[in-house]
Amino acid sequence: MRVLNRRRTAVTLAVIGAAALTLTACTAPAGEIQEGEDTGELTLWLQDGESPESIVINELVDQFEAENEGVTIKLRGIAQADYNQTILTTPNDELGDVLLVDGPNIAAYAYNGKIAPLGEWLSDDTIDNQSDPVVQQNTYADGLYAISLINSGMGLWGNKALLDAAGITLPTSPEDAWTAEEFSEVLATLAAQDPDGKPFGIAENYGLTSEYGIYGFAPVIWSAGSPIIKDGKAEGALDSDAAVDAMTTFASWRQYVDPDTDGQAFHSGRVALQWMGHWNYVAYSEALGENLQVGPLPDFGDGAKTGTGSIAWAMGSGTKNAKLAAKFLDFMASDASVTAYADASGAPPATKTVAATSERYGPGGPLEMLGQQLLDSCPTENDLAPDCVGVVRPVTPGYPTVTLEFGKALAAIWAGDDVKESLGSAARAIDRDAEDNNNYED
Repeated sequence: MRVLNRRRTAVTLAVIGAAALTLTACTAPAGEIQEGEDTGELTLWLQDGESPESIVINELVDQFEAENEGVTIKLRGIAQADYNQTILTTPNDELGDVLLVDGPNIAAYAYNGKIAPLGEWLSDDTIDNQSDPVVQQNTYADGLYAISLINSGMGLWGNKALLDAAGITLPTSPEDAWTAEEFSEVLATLAAQDPDGKPFGIAENYGLTSEYGIYGFAPVIWSAGSPIIKDGKAEGALDSDAAVDAMTTFASWRQYVDPDTDGQAFHSGRVALQWMGHWNYVAYSEALGENLQVGPLPDFGDGAKTGTGSIAWAMGSGTKNAKLAAKFLDFMASDASVTAYADASGAPPATKTVAATSERYGPGGPLEMLGQQLLDSCPTENDLAPDCVGVVRPVTPGYPTVTLEFGKALAAIWAGDDVKESLGSAARAIDRDAEDNNNYED
């Protein structure tokens, strides 16, 4: 019986702190990769658990074995709480041949020599078909270290019946997004007709210090025109005047937010608007039916933005089966495999060909707006502009510290602490971590 992979969305909802992803002071040896043959046994590491996606993974593994005589794939499931540390502490030659990894951690794995560059192993078709946002996420130091089957995106979800009752129309494209000031007025209007004056949900029950904190609310900073890290420094970026102003406005909306302790604020109709990612679409659709709408997040001055990126597939740096591992990765990146996995997860497809034909995220689909946001991605976090929407979380080996400090600042701001001081403290901590690690240079 195969090991099943825990259900994953765009974000890991547990805190990924520095203790969970310890970094070495310099790049570790990449391991002795051997080409091997295109038959034999291949080991695949993934997080333990059971989900619709894991069922598809098992089906695809069975299909690959059936199509390739003499190939056996051994799956090893590792507890979610131990997964990152297991990868980092396992000798390179004992790692899985193929690893399912969280996108934001790829730079750390590459820096620590735990995963191998894929450029010389994968087919050109596989590489060329990866969409721009996931290529950004999966690239470190000019090397492509992973491939993606799925992506992710954020939106502002609306209950049409409640919005209509208040005379409010939800924007349907980033170009028409509400400004932050307009959104404040919208919330005030909705609050006046809401029984408890709290018509807005932000999934506070997920935990603002979790990975959802940076994934869900970095778009506030980006939309103000500020990256979290600019040219290797968080000071002057994360705590810029524009970032402080945007977060101050965001914090002012707390008076309108349902704490959503049961996770049912939007499903049940308690709130008219919900700040949320793609992964709740099915539940929202089942609950609201034709009343479900989705639009862009508010524009804080430099265009509406959304986070992007998700889990990806990498090759262990000590594999003795690189040829077979690459063959498996090419198979997983095929249209049929991506379609099956994306359909099971409900996530946007990460390849150009499948994204263009997706019934859900492609032209005419119910989530076409979310799909288009990913096509209109910003080149990098350093290249924000009003006409690009999707942004990848900071690609740095220091990401565990980035997400930890961002989450702490976000939670403090939401609790009423000074915005400038909170963001400044986070920026200084991020930069100290980089300095302590020689700015993550080899």
